[in-house]
Amino acid sequence: MAGKSDPYGANSDIRGDFRAEIREFLGTRRARVTPEQAGLPAYGGDRRRVTGLRREEVALLAGISSEYYTRLERGNATGVSESVIDGIAQALQLDEAERIHLLDLLRGAGTTRPPRRRPAQQRVRPAVQRVLDSMTGTPAFVLSGRLDILAANALGRALFSPLYEALTVPTAPAAPAKPTDSAAPAGPAAPAAPAGLADLVRPPNNARFVFLDPHATEFFRDWDEVANDTVAMLHAEAGRDAYDRRLTDLIGELSTRSEDFRRRWAAHNVRIHTTGAKRLHHPVVGDLDLPFETFPLGTDPSQLLLTYTAEPASRSQEALNLLASWSAPTNDDTTERRSTAERNSTAERKPTAGRKPTVDPEPPDAADSME
Repeated sequence: MAGKSDPYGANSDIRGDFRAEIREFLGTRRARVTPEQAGLPAYGGDRRRVTGLRREEVALLAGISSEYYTRLERGNATGVSESVIDGIAQALQLDEAERIHLLDLLRGAGTTRPPRRRPAQQRVRPAVQRVLDSMTGTPAFVLSGRLDILAANALGRALFSPLYEALTVPTAPAAPAKPTDSAAPAGPAAPAAPAGLADLVRPPNNARFVFLDPHATEFFRDWDEVANDTVAMLHAEAGRDAYDRRLTDLIGELSTRSEDFRRRWAAHNVRIHTTGAKRLHHPVVGDLDLPFETFPLGTDPSQLLLTYTAEPASRSQEALNLLASWSAPTNDDTTERRSTAERNSTAERKPTAGRKPTVDPEPPDAADSME
């Protein structure tokens, strides 16, 4: 397992990472459930040394032996049955996202796979880009599981203009820690790494913007909630695919540069975030309250279509209309964007004979961001 500043370090043992995650995830879930909440007598009273359930109490509720649960919490995940997982999920009062995350962790700890891979740069199909461009009154994006913005329409780029503007200037210092309800001390913020060429070529990323750009606390009116959701989604994605080198690099970078991220990552919360509402403050049109929906793209389950809408005849709808008129693309802009998507798609299907395939530039490793 890597150090605390890089919980998914590139040189750490993969299965060891999964075992550590199982131990920490189940431990944090136990700590939040009291015996009273689980319907058990609170033996020991004030002399109890744990804030939540003991291991033997979880085992009792799950209908398994205390020894078996202890081995499982330590990461021995070989041959765990569905009935055992269901019993543990019920004992720890896990929601659906947490149950899926536990399944992912147990699956990862019980399998052997090659070392972490750096996947090819994700592309958006031209047909998907045309769908985005046709949604002229709706901000729309395609996101990866790492929260990269792979594509957007004109209104989407206008709505999230602070994020896109951050890509054209040197990387700003990390956003200052905001007070939360947590009793954990915030601690000093880590210094930001200098901007480099990789900041200009990698896709914009929501998580980087939330934790490393000082404008994020102004743009997201509920910044604490957004920050919690962002970390919870990255935790869920890490459980699904801890072999994605770009994902582990991102987590390492954020852990190194943001105390806010480190504190939230240590809580091991996970979330499936498919619908909800965002309260934004745009530098041009002011406050907006926008419900959002996400839809999986069938050909690539790691890509999601994200759309924002506003209540009809609302102040937010008026603001979106103003943004739409301000950001309306010319025919040349739309044609160029579609042509770029088509060139990328064609290049992936038919590499030019006699030429070496193009290698996407690698973003800086987490270690680089510490320098």
